[in-house]
Amino acid sequence: MASLDLITIGRSSVDLYGAQVGGRLEDMASFNKYIGGSPTNIAAGTARLGLKSALITRVGDEHMGRFIREQLVREGVDVRGVKTDKERLTALVLLGIRDEHQFPLIFYRENCADMALSEDDIDPDFVAEARCVCATGTHLSHPRTEQAVLKALEIARQSGGLTALDIDYRPNLWGLAGHGDGESRFVESAKVTAKLQSTLHLFNLIVGTEEEFHIAGGSTNTIEALRAVRQVSPATLVCKRGPMGAVVFEDAIPDSLDDGQTGEGFPIEVFNVLGAGDGFMSGLLKGWLTGEDWPTSLKFANACGAFAVSRHGCTPAYPSWEELQYFFRTGIKNKALRKDEALEQVHWSTNRKGDWSTMRVFAFDHRMQLEAMAKEAGVSDDRIGDFKNLCLDAALGVSAGQPGYGLLCDSRVGRDALYSAAGTGLWIGRPVEWPGSRPLTLEPEIGPDFGGLVEWPLEHVVKVLCFYHPDDTAEMKAEQEKTVQRLFHAARRNRLEFLLEVIPSKVGACDDETTAKIIERFYEIGVYPDWWKLEPMKTTASWANACAAIERNDQHTRGIVVLGLDAPQAELEESFQLAAGFDLVKGFAVGRTIFADAARKWLSGTISDAEAVEDMAARYRSLCAIWDEARAKAQARAVAAEGERA
Repeated sequence: MASLDLITIGRSSVDLYGAQVGGRLEDMASFNKYIGGSPTNIAAGTARLGLKSALITRVGDEHMGRFIREQLVREGVDVRGVKTDKERLTALVLLGIRDEHQFPLIFYRENCADMALSEDDIDPDFVAEARCVCATGTHLSHPRTEQAVLKALEIARQSGGLTALDIDYRPNLWGLAGHGDGESRFVESAKVTAKLQSTLHLFNLIVGTEEEFHIAGGSTNTIEALRAVRQVSPATLVCKRGPMGAVVFEDAIPDSLDDGQTGEGFPIEVFNVLGAGDGFMSGLLKGWLTGEDWPTSLKFANACGAFAVSRHGCTPAYPSWEELQYFFRTGIKNKALRKDEALEQVHWSTNRKGDWSTMRVFAFDHRMQLEAMAKEAGVSDDRIGDFKNLCLDAALGVSAGQPGYGLLCDSRVGRDALYSAAGTGLWIGRPVEWPGSRPLTLEPEIGPDFGGLVEWPLEHVVKVLCFYHPDDTAEMKAEQEKTVQRLFHAARRNRLEFLLEVIPSKVGACDDETTAKIIERFYEIGVYPDWWKLEPMKTTASWANACAAIERNDQHTRGIVVLGLDAPQAELEESFQLAAGFDLVKGFAVGRTIFADAARKWLSGTISDAEAVEDMAARYRSLCAIWDEARAKAQARAVAAEGERA
């Protein structure tokens, strides 16, 4: 049995997409960074749809190459075939969206890493693991890369695998257009036609636009071009026709394109055509490799292409399988798909990366409390930053590189620790509220327009604490809700996850419905937190009501973490036992229970750095063990109950 569904082979680049829309590329002021290159996009796009996908390419031994590799891993793509080239740089592409017809782009591919792909990079055993190898046209343009592609195709055919070609014709990459003509999609060339036709017999599936079949068939008459391709290849031919959908020809080419097999189309507003073909190919391969008929496969392909032309970027625009099914159920609510809020929520929540099914978070984002401790000890607030470095050391010591650990740390008095945590594998939450504020106000760094979030690394999670109660005055509710709404949308705009912490017990009496009512209200006003941080509730009913409120509104939430409120360890243990019985609760985010005693002693100079780290690590490790045990017991009870029902 093949362990992989698909291996793609060829281009891999970093796409730098102009963030401004409607102007010249010359006037773009900032860029968003995504993975790119047709085979790379297809590998990621099919992985999102549930295929076991892999990529064969080369990347540079630098930051951009590592970005591609790491992002592919996040997308679930097998990267064993991604080779690191120590001599060449990763390819770059600069792209822009001027209007619905003009999409300027510049390829930076002079002697780039992926064009150094060679036969030696093709591992026969690896290729033989796949049910299908998909190549793209660009890597047939150079003898070295062509030999690598031909070797992979031959291995696939010998091992009984399928082969597919996305013609992906870019005249610029065949040396037929200048650097400033990256947008060009067709230049006639007998040489390119001959090169393509020498390989077309190797494929079971060939996909291209009408213009791409023109170059493959050597004629600008599409029917004639398709017939020329048919003369040299028995492959199933899929011809893309833009807004008219696509047609499939399994046998002889008829007199009209309209006589081919078709699938359901999706008339939507065009925003960005770049990467649409790779989205289409991802959906097509999903259908083809899972045994769907051609009308169904084309339906998948057309829908994925529709998503691609509706959003910014290539790979980031492609749907998850859950999102695709949701779209089929609901249909087009807004032809500008990116403006369909419900669809965008499904897109965001089903394409988040990282496994955070367990959350053991050391929270040392406290500012007000540590400032009070520093004042009590008679030392400068500068010492707080030094102490937070020790907190980070404790967190790293306990986590020991294992998944499921994290921290909460601020950037005002904890900046050094916050920055040092980057790339450690820890989940990183970063608070934005001004400590103790009610109505909610934010740290000055966020700015009056919330523009400060643009400076945040993407791995930072926006955390905000709101002292909110259902019995608040209408004025208090309105002011706090407005701030949370604006912050939530600013976080999404900057591709940052969002954690909402609510503590109603500090401002009013609570019952089993209080927290659930708050949760419902925030969903009602359009706030969909990736994470909820909730105080330890005292009853099973209160937890059940809160979890039910979340699940009614968001089937894809990351989950809940329980906060500590400076409770003694014994009290936290009791609250963990209760909370762990609910699958939606993923763990805890506790601070003062871990650091308070060490902070007072260290700030007053009565213990050393090492002693402070040791003390905090011991308390943190103990809480982790308590949570893990509580979760294990809850799961055992659930299994036993299921057995009794059976």
